[in-house]
Order: sequence, then C-alpha cells, then structure tokens
Amino acid sequence: MRHAHGPGGRRPRAEEAPSTEELAGWLAGRLPGTWFEGPPDVVVDRDEILVVGRVAAGDLPAGSEAEVAAAEAGRVTRFREETREARMAVAREAEHHFGRHVAWGAEVGGTRQVFTTASVPVMTRLRQPERLVLDTLVDAGVARSRSDALAWCVRLVGSHADEWLEELRAAMASVETVRRRGPAA
Repeated sequence: MRHAHGPGGRRPRAEEAPSTEELAGWLAGRLPGTWFEGPPDVVVDRDEILVVGRVAAGDLPAGSEAEVAAAEAGRVTRFREETREARMAVAREAEHHFGRHVAWGAEVGGTRQVFTTASVPVMTRLRQPERLVLDTLVDAGVARSRSDALAWCVRLVGSHADEWLEELRAAMASVETVRRRGPAA
C-alpha cells in the first residue's frame, strides 16, 4: 500500500496551525486595551487557541498568603464574569477565522486560571510494556483510567522537559520558515 505525502516527502497536516504572531496580532486588534496589562500569552495547537492575559491586581490586600491568593482568585473570577459576553463574541469570530476552539484564562499576581479548555481525545497504539505502565498507575490509584494515566505521563514529561520541548519547537519553527522560503514545486 502506498501513502500520499506532501512536499518534501512529509505527510500533509490536517490544517496548518496559524502562527502565534498572526494570532497575537489579530487579538491585539480585537481585544479591548483595558482587559490585560500588556499582550496576552497565546498558545495554539491543532485543536485549540489558548489566550491568557495578566489582569491588573489593583488594590488587593497585603495580608496572609491565603488572603492574597483568595483575593487574586476573586479578581480573576470578576474578570471572567465581567468580560464573558465580549470574550465569547471574540472567540466566535476567532473560531470562524482560524478554525479552532478558543479557550480563555487570566492571571493576577501568582494566580493563573484557565476558564474552559478542550479535552481532546488522542488515539495511540501501545504495546504491552507501555500498557503495563499505564495499568500500574491505575492500580496504584495515581490515575482512574488508562486515559488519565497517559495524560498524567504526558504532564510529567512536559513539566520535566520544558527547556528541551521549547528548543524542539523553536527548531521546528525554523524548519517551517526555511520550507516556506524554498522553491515552489
């Protein structure tokens, strides 16, 4: 059986993700300047766009750690409630324009909360040794299911490999830039 491949022998992607720069620029033109202190963080993948902005802390109390955390969480909740309709309008427009679900979040001080984010199923084939790892995590109560165990493993690797993953993403972006500048077939 022969497989179709795109330019350069690579498999074509379902749909190329919009660049973070393109999204950040689009959002800069659409979001009210009063929402965030500076431009929001924008993360995009094949399924979702995540927009998280830093909300002004204003006159939060300077009490105990618990009091400050509660006040920050309250400020995030207030932002979420006050901007809901406008955020949903921008999200609908972005979803139509970029073909991806939009999730929102906010940060105040040391508190970061993502409001709604997609939980996307991912199909994978695992051999018995890998399945045994997942089953051990389930049997030990670390996860409720193989799916939860796999998500736990991915989060663990991500938290311990941030620097390496960032290097890898930068290298992939460089390859994509060179590929776009290459000769047309």
